[in-house]
Amino acid sequence: MERGGAKKVLVIGMGNVLMQDEGIGVRAVEALGHRYHIPDGVTLVDGGTTGMELFEPMRECDHLIVADAVNANVPPGSLVRIANDEIRAFFRTKLSNHQLGLSDLLALLTLKGEAPGHIAIIGMVPHSLENKLGLTPEATAGLAGMVKMLADELAGLGIELRPRDEAGIGHWQRQAALEKAACA
Repeated sequence: MERGGAKKVLVIGMGNVLMQDEGIGVRAVEALGHRYHIPDGVTLVDGGTTGMELFEPMRECDHLIVADAVNANVPPGSLVRIANDEIRAFFRTKLSNHQLGLSDLLALLTLKGEAPGHIAIIGMVPHSLENKLGLTPEATAGLAGMVKMLADELAGLGIELRPRDEAGIGHWQRQAALEKAACA
C-alpha cells in the first residue's frame, strides 16, 4: 500500500566495507547517489552491517531495494536480481552475510502487515572477502553494472533518474586515488 499517494522507496546498501567485496552493496548505493539526482520519495541508506536499526525505515517504505554481496551458485562477479516471492526461496540457503538480520526484519514486517509491496535484492557474488579496505579490481569493474541494475529497478517502479552533469566520487574512491598518487 502506498502511503499518502506518493511512493516511498528505500534503497539500502548492505555490507562490511572492511572486507573487500563484502562492501559492494554500500559502494553501489553510494555510486548511485553520486551518478544520479535522487528524486523526492527515494531514500538512499548506508545500512552497513546493521540489523534492527533498519526496522523503522523499512516499515515506512512502500518499495524496498537492497544492494548487497550475495552467495549464489554463479561465478564471482556475477550480478543477481532476486525479487518478491523469489526472496523467500533464496533465504532457505545462505544468500548474504546479512541474511539473518534482513530475513528477520522482513518476517517481522510481514507478521505486522507492514511489509513493503515490492522487495528486490540486487547483488554481486564477491571475488574476495579478505580483511582489506576497498573492492577488488574485478568488483570495481562490475560496480557500474550493479548501479545500472539499481537504476533499472527504480525505473521499473516508474522512477526515472536524471544523470548528474558531473558524477561525483565517494570518499573511498577519493582515498584510493590519493594513496595511488602518494605511491607514484
